[in-house]
Amino acid sequence: MKVDVARAYAFAWKVAGRLPGPVLRGLCDLAADGAWLRRGGGVRQLEKNLGRVRPELDARALRRLSRAAMRSYMRYFGEAFALATMSREQVDARVRAVGMENLRAFTDGNQAVVLALGHTGNWDLAGAYCARAIAPVTTVAERLEPEALFQEFVAFRESLGITIFALTGEGDVFRGLVRAARAGAGLLPLLADRDLTSKGVEVDLFGHRARVAAGPAALAITTGAPLVTTVIYYERLRGAQRRAAGSPWGIVIQFNKAIHMPTDVPRADRVRAMTQAWVDEFAAGVRQRPQDWHMLQKVFVDDLDPERYAQTLAAQGTPR
Repeated sequence: MKVDVARAYAFAWKVAGRLPGPVLRGLCDLAADGAWLRRGGGVRQLEKNLGRVRPELDARALRRLSRAAMRSYMRYFGEAFALATMSREQVDARVRAVGMENLRAFTDGNQAVVLALGHTGNWDLAGAYCARAIAPVTTVAERLEPEALFQEFVAFRESLGITIFALTGEGDVFRGLVRAARAGAGLLPLLADRDLTSKGVEVDLFGHRARVAAGPAALAITTGAPLVTTVIYYERLRGAQRRAAGSPWGIVIQFNKAIHMPTDVPRADRVRAMTQAWVDEFAAGVRQRPQDWHMLQKVFVDDLDPERYAQTLAAQGTPR
């Protein structure tokens, strides 16, 4: 029987917020464990990725880590589905921002900040918090199939106060981001730990070559906006904060200092250099909390199809 994914997601958004927290978390853990036990392609790729983050782990320890990662991933979905029904007080109790001064130094002066982040923790919860507590948020979303599912995601994120540009199919996305970056105080978080456009940058990630998006660095260089690496991870809540959050889990949003671009870097190399700089900081954060890196896709060059990758490099005019 074919599942209508868009309807399933729409149903989850309607129902999740009405379920008691322990029931929702239990269902998410069951879904995570079921997927982990089936060992589909996504779970196997997750383990390969995590094996590069923590190469010292033996097979059993890596399996335990991948199970924890799947539970973190499903926790994200459960929270995202219920996010629209959370009160401001619950959102605030679930979020701890570290390094806020690294943003305020710019937003207080009516300047936008580009945030380079990856698929870690709960980026939707982080976006909802930042849009209200710091500055307006504008970002890009991958166009999902079917279209109805994508529209559900857009409507959901816009309900949180986040402005969304579709990655494809809606004109010049980069130009829209440039306008947003030049419009005054605001945050432009870009999920960039995976290259979705085949126009990305090859970098060193955990000692291996990987493809990531060029967008954060290119936007920062084009507009003069500061680029801040951002890592999001889960933490356990206790006591009064746990009661206020209505959950045993919260997230930490770690805002690093703005990346400094040396003046002696040739203009042609600046996007690559700045991209490697934020990737290094992102990797350091992931290494501390690898279970919260929700990467079930191929990002490392060794996992890519060699012929297709060669075609990508040829299209970019990059020698292999």
